[in-house]
Amino acid sequence: MSQIISPLAGKSLPAAKLVDIQGLLAAYADLQPDPTVPAQRVAFGTSGHRGTSFDGSFNAWHVLAITQALCEYRKGKGIDGPLFIGVDTHALSKPAFDDALEVLAANGVQTMVARGGEFTPTPAVSHAILVYNRGRSSGLADGIVITPSHNPPDSGGFKYNPPHGGPADADITGWVQERANALLEGGLKEVKRMALARARKAATTHEHDFLGAYVADLGNVIDFDVIRSAGLRLGVDPLGGAGVHYWAQIAERYQLDLTVVNTEVDPQFAFMTADWDGKIRMDPSSRYAMQGLIGLKDHYDIAFACDTDHDRHGIVTPSSGLLAPNHYLSVAIDYLFQHRPQWSATAAVGKTVVSSTMIDRVASRLGRTLFEAPVGFKWFAAGLFDGSLGLGCEESAGASFLRRDGRVWTTDKDGIAAALLSAEITARSGRDPGARYSELCTEFGEFFADRIDAPANTAQKQALARLTPKQIVQTELAGEPITSVIDQAPGNHAAIGGIKVSAKSGWFAARPSGTEDIYKIYAESFQGDAHLRRLLAEAQRIVDAAIEPKESS
Repeated sequence: MSQIISPLAGKSLPAAKLVDIQGLLAAYADLQPDPTVPAQRVAFGTSGHRGTSFDGSFNAWHVLAITQALCEYRKGKGIDGPLFIGVDTHALSKPAFDDALEVLAANGVQTMVARGGEFTPTPAVSHAILVYNRGRSSGLADGIVITPSHNPPDSGGFKYNPPHGGPADADITGWVQERANALLEGGLKEVKRMALARARKAATTHEHDFLGAYVADLGNVIDFDVIRSAGLRLGVDPLGGAGVHYWAQIAERYQLDLTVVNTEVDPQFAFMTADWDGKIRMDPSSRYAMQGLIGLKDHYDIAFACDTDHDRHGIVTPSSGLLAPNHYLSVAIDYLFQHRPQWSATAAVGKTVVSSTMIDRVASRLGRTLFEAPVGFKWFAAGLFDGSLGLGCEESAGASFLRRDGRVWTTDKDGIAAALLSAEITARSGRDPGARYSELCTEFGEFFADRIDAPANTAQKQALARLTPKQIVQTELAGEPITSVIDQAPGNHAAIGGIKVSAKSGWFAARPSGTEDIYKIYAESFQGDAHLRRLLAEAQRIVDAAIEPKESS
């Protein structure tokens, strides 16, 4: 199993290959999932329940069951404050929002919906929860975000943020998943629901200005004075996502020379160029998906993009083009911990086990503790909430960090703040993040990293998730002795849902995707690109040998 780059990668798709929106919506409404089929049950991965209506993995029944389960969970835990609900621009998000509102209203949940039906980014929901709960010990708020993140246009997604404002942990999602599947098995007989028109007018349904509240508070996270004083020309591509109307408001409020290069909202996302496999993904870290903005790199001092729910960022610089997420995150960490004097001297750096070793080197030089966790932003929520983490980040271009005064900003990923930070870095230092990363390489040496995605069925993904160090029989990696094999994260000893193998000059990690039929291999070399390619090839052979079913003798 290997990654094969599609000839369509980086190109606009012909109309015939775009998703059939009418068919997608019809399948959402009409197809009833079969709970005896594992792929059609409710399943929470690292970022909620995701799927597509075409194959019965994300349909109205799933949304109704999950929402009812959440209402019961809230009641059982005494969470009786308002529920903030956000929705992105995927075609399935609007009907899912309507169905969720019908259940929330029927259950008497005080529900905060966006003013004027505005799309709502993930960080704006997290921000709203945290602002409401500040100083409260009871009547706490929580939230729902209806989004499959950067996934293809035929995808739907549904995630829950408890009162700490970040992604729900496995204890919560496990309970909700089990209860939702029981409701599916019972034919939704226990689901409370009212007609949409009544739900919209219900006394429990209220409008909330997510956009205004988030934008007004953003100056407490980003130093807009230094950006404005530098006179930077900024460009942003919302990639047709939930923050599409946020950027103009940010530019106006903080008087920035910021151009929104694309304001189109299209459920087919026809304006996107295809990702590596010929599918459309609104992935701001993919050089294939980001061809449009990369082509404009010389028009701006710094440019950036965010994915559909705006929890991920992509940074395009004149010096380097599209920055690899690990490169930008290393620069952001180096900058923030030197330019946020009000942060606690003990605030740590949070990263996932598949993020760059460059982050380790930067944290060590800064004298900061490194908290290394499994993939999934939920592992950083508590630390960001109490300020013990200054920043948490993932290799997949997700990050959030504290307010300038050291208090919590969001406990979910914030692509908007991370993108704008690139402008602050450029303005204050006079060098864009690409140039600053080159300086880190001069200081610590150059790191060569890549990730490949390869097809994998359910059985293979399960086998990879269960992989243990004892199953790795090899003693060498790319010509060097293997120094460690781990299946638990060093920071909290939680299972990483895969394996990480290290040697003196590099490492690889492999884990199944929680949302697609693929597995991911991450690798990093401290020697060079040729060594990196050898690492990836050997990693793929090791993983394939470990997860392929063995023939009985």
